[in-house]
Amino acid sequence: MAAKSYDYIVVGSGSAGGIVAARLSESGKYKVLLLEAGTKDSKYIFTQPPAGTVFLIDNPKVNWRYRSEPNKDLGGREIYVPRGKMLGGSSSINGTIYNRGQSIDYDTWAQMGNRGWSYDDVLPFFKKIENTKLGDDTYRGRSGPIRVTETSKITPFYDLFIAAAQKAGLPYNSDYSGASQEGVAMAQQTVHRGKRHSVANRYVEPAKRKGRLDVMQGAEATSLILDGKRCVGVRVLQNGTPVEVRATREVIVSCGAANSPKLLELSGIGNPDILRETGITPVHDLPGVGENLRDHYAAILKWKITKPGISLAKRGRGLGLVKEVIRYGLTRTGFISQGIGTMRVFMKSREDKQEPDIMMVVAPFLIEIKTGEGRRMAKEDGFFMYSHVQRTESSGSIHARSADPLDPPKIDFRFLETEGDRQTAILAVRQARAIIDKDPIKSVVGEEMAPGKNVQTDEEILNFIRETGQITHHMVGTCRMGSDPMAVVDDRLRVHGLQGLRVADASIMPTVPSGNTNIPCMMVGEKCAAMILEDVVG
Repeated sequence: MAAKSYDYIVVGSGSAGGIVAARLSESGKYKVLLLEAGTKDSKYIFTQPPAGTVFLIDNPKVNWRYRSEPNKDLGGREIYVPRGKMLGGSSSINGTIYNRGQSIDYDTWAQMGNRGWSYDDVLPFFKKIENTKLGDDTYRGRSGPIRVTETSKITPFYDLFIAAAQKAGLPYNSDYSGASQEGVAMAQQTVHRGKRHSVANRYVEPAKRKGRLDVMQGAEATSLILDGKRCVGVRVLQNGTPVEVRATREVIVSCGAANSPKLLELSGIGNPDILRETGITPVHDLPGVGENLRDHYAAILKWKITKPGISLAKRGRGLGLVKEVIRYGLTRTGFISQGIGTMRVFMKSREDKQEPDIMMVVAPFLIEIKTGEGRRMAKEDGFFMYSHVQRTESSGSIHARSADPLDPPKIDFRFLETEGDRQTAILAVRQARAIIDKDPIKSVVGEEMAPGKNVQTDEEILNFIRETGQITHHMVGTCRMGSDPMAVVDDRLRVHGLQGLRVADASIMPTVPSGNTNIPCMMVGEKCAAMILEDVVG
């Protein structure tokens, strides 16, 4: 049987790929196929309520559930790496946080030689994504598919924390996606009327309903089909059956920072030495494939709360949770209607910094992490903060583990390897403590549970971060955009030296943005689709 043929094939339906496929299909001129390895869509029960992410973060039905290589510099630990495996990718399982990063992130990309990627260049695509009442028209979109709202202050904790942060010298920021990111803020979220807005339910499924987009689920790409130096299709295992699909114009790889380099390498595209060691025959020499892996690596700080009614602990367990479920079912409000990290802090590690280089995520409860059993709220009244470097310099790698496409990728994180990263990470902990030491939050805070009062020197703090820190699931950079020998794609996202092949997802980002990566990935999807349509000849 002849392979099915399309104009464009997009591999991966996540934050970027789902948008590329939907936008390419909008014109009605082209046959577009979207491949997704997962089998669930946005009707999957846990993906709809924002707090449902606790049932998705370690769920094999919708999550790749990867693990990194053990690292002696991180306490000898493997680090758990969740990745979305369903329609909408990680946009369907994440914490629903809206965060673009800072203008300096994108201006830096442009200064590295990537034309068309400055903040002024990408701002229209950010605005195209969203529909929000927040902020100023200069920065915010009013008619896009993704609704953006602000989390609600459902406990007095938030006002206590905001007042303390202000005493520590931080302004209250009503829109950290506007002119400036700096300050303390209630988190913005991709949520409308208590339900998650994902790429699946706001882009892919509407395009599919209109009959303009073919979606093949349960379809795991095993390799690209190359004809000389041109990509002409994709080999797929659909529910265990080998299938080939062909593209007359282009294939767009959008498998994410973990799986895009893996797919390129399975196809013989990458560093020849690494490919041979893995048992793969080299076809196209691109030494940067899989390199430049970056993420945010966070210290997790915890405190007890001594005053009743401040923490959300009682709402997340037992009878309190039953009440919250009923409230959500009737009104789409309450704890379940919000993501996990409901407050943000963006601050400078030192006064001489021009832009915030530290981000903190604040939530008025404690989480028990039991890999293999998901996450649940702890019984004890308390709160946690993630505090981390915004623009990490240290970088690792992701490569195919073997020639077997069903083997998980080999993820090798490298954190805290530069003096700048180490010093800023230490200051991130110190700055978090400085806020908690201010009234009025100080009046309701009890014991510091982590790292604990005995951890005070720079060396002690650094060891705490190394031994207990966690990624914040913002992997980028493994198919880096640029024009130097280690770049994988050019500034039009075309794979260097090959025709008919682009990459569009977090892997193309040269540096990690100053914030969450879901919305920057959506921007990459919007911009990629626009560039493809601009580049069409004939």
